Amino acid sequence: MKECSFARSFKYIFAVFALFVFAAADVFSWAVKYKEDYYRLYHIHYTQTSDDCMENIYWLEQAVKADFANPLYAWGKIETEEQWEKYRYIFMMHLNLKLIEQHLRLGSIYDKKAVYFYDAPWNEEYLRNLEKAKSCYEACYYYWQEATLWAEKASVGKFNFLYITSLQNWEDERQRIVTGSLDYKKTLDRELERLNKVISELVAMTDKKY
Repeated sequence: MKECSFARSFKYIFAVFALFVFAAADVFSWAVKYKEDYYRLYHIHYTQTSDDCMENIYWLEQAVKADFANPLYAWGKIETEEQWEKYRYIFMMHLNLKLIEQHLRLGSIYDKKAVYFYDAPWNEEYLRNLEKAKSCYEACYYYWQEATLWAEKASVGKFNFLYITSLQNWEDERQRIVTGSLDYKKTLDRELERLNKVISELVAMTDKKY
């Protein structure tokens, strides 16, 4: 797994902070332990800063590693063992899709869509930021591979007529992956090709008189 490098650094700092938060959990009735608990901490801000994205990445990755709660506390209504099995698969798929979204958001903060002649005086700073964006985009390939794997597991024959209707948006994500209407690899390939072109143009800039 290739993580976004500076997001990984943030994780260690944030983990220390999280330890203090969790240490105080005994005072309250709710403690963070299961996937469902960590997923509740994931949230979208109206305007997301890099710190907001990295915080979400931290919570989502903790959710990926954690155990599932009892089916009684699942995000959707679970009544049978087959529903419980499919729920686990689409939950893992969904977490990896959200990790892709957050890495793309984080990368876009540091990305530069185009180069202009007057960018020359700041090309070194732009290049540093572009390397951060590139690291985030490249990390998404791993999460996409994981998301497709879990989507395939949730789409085997025994689940053909089994839908968790209370999680219709997750079911829609699964269907879009299986049919190919959702394909982050194409998006990532396109964005990295553009980004590498921008990097090449900035590297080629030598005139800084503007």
